[in-house]
Amino acid sequence: MNYAISGEIVIEDTLEYDVVIVGAGIAGLYTALHIDERYSCLIFAKDSIDISNSWLAQGGIAAAITLDDNPTFHLEDTIVAGAGLCNVEAVTVLVNEGPSDINKLFSMSVPFDLNEFGELHITIEGGHHKHRVVHAGGDATGRETVKALSHIVSMRENITFSGHICLYDILAGVDGVTGVAVRDDNKYYMIKTNNVVIATGGIGQVYKSTTNPSVATGDGIAAAMRCGAELANIEFIQFHPTGLWSPLQKGREFLISEAVRGEGGLLVNHSGERFMLGEHELAELAPRDIVARAVLKELKRNGEDHVFIDITSKSEEFLKHRFPTIYEECLKFGINIAYDKIPVSPVQHYLMGGIKTDLNACTNVKGLYACGEAASTGVHGANRLASNSILECLVFGRRAAIHINSSQLNTEQRARTLFENVPIKPRAQLDYAAMRATIQQQMSDNCGVVRRISGLKSTLYIVNEIYSQLDSCYDDSVEYLETLNIATVAKAILEAALQRPDSIGSHYMEDEKQ
Repeated sequence: MNYAISGEIVIEDTLEYDVVIVGAGIAGLYTALHIDERYSCLIFAKDSIDISNSWLAQGGIAAAITLDDNPTFHLEDTIVAGAGLCNVEAVTVLVNEGPSDINKLFSMSVPFDLNEFGELHITIEGGHHKHRVVHAGGDATGRETVKALSHIVSMRENITFSGHICLYDILAGVDGVTGVAVRDDNKYYMIKTNNVVIATGGIGQVYKSTTNPSVATGDGIAAAMRCGAELANIEFIQFHPTGLWSPLQKGREFLISEAVRGEGGLLVNHSGERFMLGEHELAELAPRDIVARAVLKELKRNGEDHVFIDITSKSEEFLKHRFPTIYEECLKFGINIAYDKIPVSPVQHYLMGGIKTDLNACTNVKGLYACGEAASTGVHGANRLASNSILECLVFGRRAAIHINSSQLNTEQRARTLFENVPIKPRAQLDYAAMRATIQQQMSDNCGVVRRISGLKSTLYIVNEIYSQLDSCYDDSVEYLETLNIATVAKAILEAALQRPDSIGSHYMEDEKQ
């Protein structure tokens, strides 16, 4: 194993749980709620429960629940969007089991939006040929789902939740996971467990411009790699075609949900012309990688830095009700979406690959599980179908819990020694902000929507230099850990991208002569 921590750190205390879940988004919460109540479960997050990709998720959850739809249609749309690289067995599990998880959320009082007849309001998004997306709070599905699940978690006696805890390393021996090393308020703790679930979300901070929150530094993926876990499809990064553009934008970029186009929003250039016509049979509702490249082509053709979504065909009353979050956020920028076109441009949004898992969310390391965006279940292939992400959290989070429950937990089998043979690294204080900015700029320039071999190679050289500096030393700060994790994940993405010279899905390789 390779560790981020140093052998000289002082361990303040050692705790013990049957199951430890890292991440308190929908994947982590739903997994915890399916752990048998006989078993003690700790779920912790790097920040508060409202800081996650799940909380920010706008669009909805896709599932074949209408009379004119069925799981086979959903499977077909998923595989087409994934450019044929999806694991068909995993997609089959997703689309067949997904509807029951939607019903489970309904029973858990997730406030899904209803139509005038008191039935679920079901919409359509990019890549889907059927209306199968349910949503809550108009455009706040993630937030409303997290709120409902976290409330139930708070009432479970076997579940402990802790915020503001950083995962440093996953500890493992020849027989699998033995625990985790964490940091809380400048103190280090060891937690004994034979079952760790990584549900830490995305890697947005590897890029300069992202819809992800500041905590999305790939911590779970990087720790899993140091523990010996295998990765898959990590080169497939989804850039959402419609991030809200502003010359004043700083930090996390606001997403204009694909559901806006699902409700009739049109993509137009500065002359008001639709440019998706002829690009794909679904026009504005084509898979995201196709739309993102079409936007970039249009920007290059016109020398502009943004295009527009035009949803002014809808009434202000409708838009306020259907997209309350988007409506209010755009008003902050002086945009009334009922009368003004919304300026947008592509932005890093979602990781399709991650920690390689099987159909039960198991990794190659015994006792280590992964679910949600941090995992590569094989469902998304080369490009995620809209609103399949939360469904994946539900289906495979539940499956992870069921596998843990059936593995006959035995606390007596835990290894006695958690922290041994850890080398002492020299302490150093490097310019982490500069390192981070360099990686983000390089990744955005050379490993984005469009890539070239030369750019990937030059970026990998730079990232390797930074990674080597960080890996050879140790610093007792969150900035060090996050920068190391960003470098670790960026390195893995670049290496995987270079091993795939041909274009497919979100991995689009441009000829050097273009």
